[in-house]
Amino acid sequence: MKNLFAKYDKWTKEFMESWKDLDWERTLKTLDKEVKYYENPIDPPCSSFTEVINLWNVVATNQKDIEYKYEIVSFNEKTCIINWQMKRTMTKDNIKQEIDGIFQVSVNDKGLCTFFKQWRFTK
Repeated sequence: MKNLFAKYDKWTKEFMESWKDLDWERTLKTLDKEVKYYENPIDPPCSSFTEVINLWNVVATNQKDIEYKYEIVSFNEKTCIINWQMKRTMTKDNIKQEIDGIFQVSVNDKGLCTFFKQWRFTK
């Protein structure tokens, strides 16, 4: 179980750090090209990896000053639940946001995310 926790922790840290660094190409490297990616839990998943790229390639220009923390809440061989919080500034209107969210992820033996679903609430 310790190795399993470490696998999920390593993935989450890289995902969040690359986001904080506004390095969306690095963020994409945490995802398997066949990832089932839900940007919003009530919408269908992205239809292709190109659609995932289009979600992330605006990050470097639409947000800044990112601070985050996370906690792995639950995990097993197939799924990990991560509670995360973030503070950021949206560059278009300089509005500061606070977000509390949940990621549900599955990570393969290569350390890449094969399933990603998020719920998030913004102040």
